[in-house]
Amino acid sequence: MTRALVIIDVQNDFTEGGALAVTGGAAVAAAISALLAAHPHSYDHIFASRDWHDAEGGNNGHFAVNDAPDFVDTWPVHCVAETTGAEYHPALLLPESAVHIRKGQGQPGYSIFDGIDDAGEKFGELLIAAGVTDVDLVGLATDYCVRASGLDALEHGQHVRVFTDLVAGVAADSSDQALAELAHAGAVLASSERIESA
Repeated sequence: MTRALVIIDVQNDFTEGGALAVTGGAAVAAAISALLAAHPHSYDHIFASRDWHDAEGGNNGHFAVNDAPDFVDTWPVHCVAETTGAEYHPALLLPESAVHIRKGQGQPGYSIFDGIDDAGEKFGELLIAAGVTDVDLVGLATDYCVRASGLDALEHGQHVRVFTDLVAGVAADSSDQALAELAHAGAVLASSERIESA
């Protein structure tokens, strides 16, 4: 078994004070860092994704350029590449070995599987090359990018756990629905206290 921690979009624009702030986002960032500090050898690989949208244009309809955002399919401008909003939250402390995945370049890019690393390799190909079989999923936001990433990981053949104490969503109802959908699809919902158990 090769296990990876997959950290979704713990970025300034998705935490308190950001363009699309998720309540509890900063606490999630700090809690993920605490988990990594307490369990430095629990993961064979660590991947962290970021929205990395183009500054120009609407990123294939993702940004509401001429109309008000509907907060379902269209959104205010956020996580533009090379801006402070796109950077990881300062409470998220990643090891040097972490692999950084950029997604949403010119497109919506909800799932980490839409992203690439610094060398242009697709995330799914990186998992195969690393022999990853098990994924622990954490980050933001439960009801959007965590949901999409988890469903894609299951479709990719991974055993997926979602640490429900290390995610935060846009809204309570849609977050609960997303977790239920992930569980129905085969994900295990667990506390990060179970990090050492399969």
